[in-house]
Amino acid sequence: MTTTDARQQTRIQIRNLVQAAAKVCEDKKGEDTRILELDPIDAGLSDFFLVTSASNDRQSVAIADEIEHKLKKEFGVFPNSVEGRRKGDWILLDYVDFVVHVFLAERRAFYDIERLRKSARPLTPTEFDAELKAALAARTLAARTKAEAKKAAAKAAAAPKAKKAAKKVVGGSKKAPAKKAAAKPVVKKAAAKKAAKPAAKRARPLGKARASKAN
Repeated sequence: MTTTDARQQTRIQIRNLVQAAAKVCEDKKGEDTRILELDPIDAGLSDFFLVTSASNDRQSVAIADEIEHKLKKEFGVFPNSVEGRRKGDWILLDYVDFVVHVFLAERRAFYDIERLRKSARPLTPTEFDAELKAALAARTLAARTKAEAKKAAAKAAAAPKAKKAAKKVVGGSKKAPAKKAAAKPVVKKAAAKKAAKPAAKRARPLGKARASKAN
């Protein structure tokens, strides 16, 4: 895996966590939930702020508790620090890569965190979900393209070897008949020798008879 791929994977994992936390805000009736994608220049360690409003301190504590529970249970992730839970007017859950801010409505208006982060790009949970789906689709397509390219390269590398092996097979099959053809004269020669032996035997008594007549 390249550095770019690893970075992209990490970013998608962070987005999954933010998405899960935003869903809790929606389920627990948090109001005006916004995700701020922070500018890398002034963001520090964090990539995102998740901001939501509660109508009372009980609700804000319930939202914060459920976010902490869900991320721990489903992703095995714990906040680096939690602040403001006792008062409940502004609860901050710091997950390093992203920070969750659960405000009472009047506190949110007073601190106006969205205005303080003018360079951030605000997104609704729906817009954020759509971007995450697009990022996952692009990643899947890139992985598929990479796998196909690797397969094609392996096939291209194997082609010359297969061609060489085929040539060897063809060359070997051409030489085989030549051996058979060469073997035929040897067989004929052996047969000729066999036929010559009885002829020689017949010639010997004839020679002896002629010799006795002469005597």
